[in-house]
Amino acid sequence: MNIQQVIDDINADVRSRLSQFEGAVASYIPALAEVDSEQFAMAVHTVDGQTFSTGDVEVPFTIQSVSKVLTLTLALQRYGNSLWHRVGKEPSGTAFNSLTQLEFEQGIPRNPFINAGAIVTCDALYSRLSAPTHHMLETVRWLSGNPRVCINQTVSRSEFQHRHRNAAMAHLMTSFGNFENDVEEVLKVYFGFCAIEMNCQELARTFGYLANRGVDIASGERILTSKQNSQLNSLLFTSGLYDAAGDFAYRVGMPGKSGVGGAIVAVVPGQFAVSVWSPKLNAFGNSSAGLYALEQFADRLSLHLF
Repeated sequence: MNIQQVIDDINADVRSRLSQFEGAVASYIPALAEVDSEQFAMAVHTVDGQTFSTGDVEVPFTIQSVSKVLTLTLALQRYGNSLWHRVGKEPSGTAFNSLTQLEFEQGIPRNPFINAGAIVTCDALYSRLSAPTHHMLETVRWLSGNPRVCINQTVSRSEFQHRHRNAAMAHLMTSFGNFENDVEEVLKVYFGFCAIEMNCQELARTFGYLANRGVDIASGERILTSKQNSQLNSLLFTSGLYDAAGDFAYRVGMPGKSGVGGAIVAVVPGQFAVSVWSPKLNAFGNSSAGLYALEQFADRLSLHLF
């Protein structure tokens, strides 16, 4: 398959209709509202170490909820199956920041990819790591191949200043005995993870291990056991795009994770990780152009897992 030609064709197609895609950039975080919506990038990182890219691939962006995959990865390394006593493995069927479901289910978030689930997973990491932010940055720099990857402090501060709903989730979990550390300190770490900034090529490289049975492609070092990697990909397939995960599975047919910064990462086990980025979001908080691009990519290369 000529991956470069395929993604170049998709880039041309997407750019011809960027203004027509539904939605707008995330505005509930002021620092994200300033991003130019008329941008698009796509990158593929194969299990044999090749990277293909097209579009605005040099433009950095904050990865937002895509970071939840990394948070879960680090937590699984330290807790294994015991992590699942604190967070579930089921699709939520509700908005990513729902409080109602969290209270109804007595402080146990449905899965680690909704906000409450990622926050409690971050809390678990905070209990095991003396410097979780430093450890996360070192991990991302290594996986992405860029030792200069950093946190966008402007975005991180903006998210912390508007933390109230996420803080409410953390306090609610505390009331049910499912939170171990100071809420404010954990949220600072959580928002720092969300504000990690990289470009589309680096993002695809970072998640190459998910396509390679849990092994980092560049170094050959194991990140997750093969079973953990398969389980994580299964969770991405059922829950990675919030309450639009079913539509993504139907249209694209790959495990994936989105973020309100406009990025989506998807995985074809045994072949490659693919990332897209375009800031305009649909009603579910997923990149409109990114979803279209991944659907085209899956169709043109016949990539649906089933």
